Amino acid sequence: MENIIEAINLSFSYMQDDDPIKALDNINFKVPEGQFVAVLGHNGSGKSTLAKHFNAILLPESGSVSVMGIDTRDEDRIYDIRQNVGMVFQNPDNQIVATIVEEDVAFALENIGVPPAEIRLRVDDALKTVGMYEYRNHAPHQLSGGQKQRVAIAGIIAMHPKCLVLDEPTAMLDPKGRREVMETVLRLNKKEKVTVVLVTHFMDEAVRADRVVVMENGSIIIDGKPREVFGNITLLKSVGLDVPQAAELCYELRKCGIKLPDDILTVDECVNALSKLLEESRCQ
Repeated sequence: MENIIEAINLSFSYMQDDDPIKALDNINFKVPEGQFVAVLGHNGSGKSTLAKHFNAILLPESGSVSVMGIDTRDEDRIYDIRQNVGMVFQNPDNQIVATIVEEDVAFALENIGVPPAEIRLRVDDALKTVGMYEYRNHAPHQLSGGQKQRVAIAGIIAMHPKCLVLDEPTAMLDPKGRREVMETVLRLNKKEKVTVVLVTHFMDEAVRADRVVVMENGSIIIDGKPREVFGNITLLKSVGLDVPQAAELCYELRKCGIKLPDDILTVDECVNALSKLLEESRCQ
């Protein structure tokens, strides 16, 4: 499987009071085509800094980052990089530039000279994909936070990127808005086959990914499938991270001597495991 993104020995520092502060320390990271990767870490762990390297917002201090085989340092290929990797940020208001939803989605396409007929098709298709087509003539400021974020995502996917990088896109949203955005992201990944890198601090979002990467002090400390990662509760807690509530409950119950599987992640799995234990106890 082809890698959309590949970072090799990537390091990066910010300057603070004329002193370099290491944000990424010798990162090696690959994202295969079609994968949904969740990146976790507390504030200052380096997860957002890493994400900004994936479409050349930031460039490596040392090491390299490539997108579809293109080195992000190649200034002549910035357009190609950003056409392949689109980025969505926390605050949708910072990405919405027009006064009508469909005009906002069309904005980038107009700037790169896409023919009007093609723009019409892409805008309609993108808005339908994120479930916002019926709002195409609405003013963005009249929309909810979740709806605004879906419009921001539509503006990116209208560019037909192969990969979508989302930097805590639900951090400013209420539960309903979070759910709307996550359903959109999952649909893009599973049905449209868009590769997704999701930076988040919500464990229930990370559970739905194919792969979870945990960062601490600019390094990757865990990289695996959700069940593998969230099964390592002691390590996650040691770096200040929570775990899904169902996994936390089962962890505490296991400490009390109740025999439960150590790979439970969801509420349904927890309910089923507890129901099975109760049923077995009745039969004894």
